[in-house]
Amino acid sequence: VCLFVFVLQKRKLPLDRMSAYNRTAFHPSVFVLAGFPGLEEYYLHFSILFCVLYLLAVTCNLALLCIIKADHNLHEPMYIFLSILATVDLVLSSTTFPKLLAILWFGDSTITFEGCFVQMSFAHFFTAMESTILVVMAFDRYVAICKPLHYTAIFTNSFIVKLGTVSVLRSAVLSLPQYMYSSQLSFCSSNVIPHYYCDHTTTLSIACADITINKIFSILLTMLISGTDITLIFFSYLLILRAVFKLGSARARWKTFSTCVSHFCVILYFYTAVLFSIFTKRFGNIPSEYNILVASSYVLIPPALNPIIYGIRTKEIRQAFLRHMNSRARVSSVIPNPSS
Repeated sequence: VCLFVFVLQKRKLPLDRMSAYNRTAFHPSVFVLAGFPGLEEYYLHFSILFCVLYLLAVTCNLALLCIIKADHNLHEPMYIFLSILATVDLVLSSTTFPKLLAILWFGDSTITFEGCFVQMSFAHFFTAMESTILVVMAFDRYVAICKPLHYTAIFTNSFIVKLGTVSVLRSAVLSLPQYMYSSQLSFCSSNVIPHYYCDHTTTLSIACADITINKIFSILLTMLISGTDITLIFFSYLLILRAVFKLGSARARWKTFSTCVSHFCVILYFYTAVLFSIFTKRFGNIPSEYNILVASSYVLIPPALNPIIYGIRTKEIRQAFLRHMNSRARVSSVIPNPSS
């Protein structure tokens, strides 16, 4: 499907339409990111909120990666997938938000033509990658809870490597072809992108080309990734909850239930924000500034919450952190003080 639509996008335009485009088309060396058009008076508040969320995302995900790497007890499939999710969250949030903070604080709203499409490719590739990893983690939890006796037989090292490879290839095949096509377009009369980063749909809206096929492909892509993934995650957690309610201990049922609900709420917010942002751009009458705010939330709020929901609330992660802190305290107490 990807290759078929990609070929359709490369079709030649009629001569009269080509001449009409060529009269106004140009190839900008830079784009201007408009940030949040109409909400300039709130830039200071936005900058504080986004800075706190970004620092939280970076700090928590880095801490989670360090804990998993340092503790050999955590070198298991569940925590390997969690470390992949933390890495994806780090890249996803860092792809867009440093530039956003530069816009809010310093008014630095320009981005090079090449940098724009690199940012676009990274943002959408890692969004697709996050969705894929969430499916893998839901499957991991389903096997661990519903089929515990088969867990070690299923999640072997070779199977984990295959899952990681398939995740990367799937994200690349489903997200990169349309951005390769987009970078070949010419643009009309303006190089101002009404967004705080080079979002695919918003950037193409100022292109001198017929982007109907591209819009159709983008909608199909969204449904293929988000629709399929959220369905698989939903049924995985449904089966998990059915197994949880069969547990004999009420305390165990409540603990597992609360953990699954918190996981699913973060996942549901991610997909809801993605779908809302994409479909309101095409079919809704939502003011653009609010659409941009929603778009900013799904690339920052889940990366900030994931290490807390999946990490701090996990008993093994907390124990590994305490062991690490205790070992550092013992080492510091053994090292003599130079002043003495």
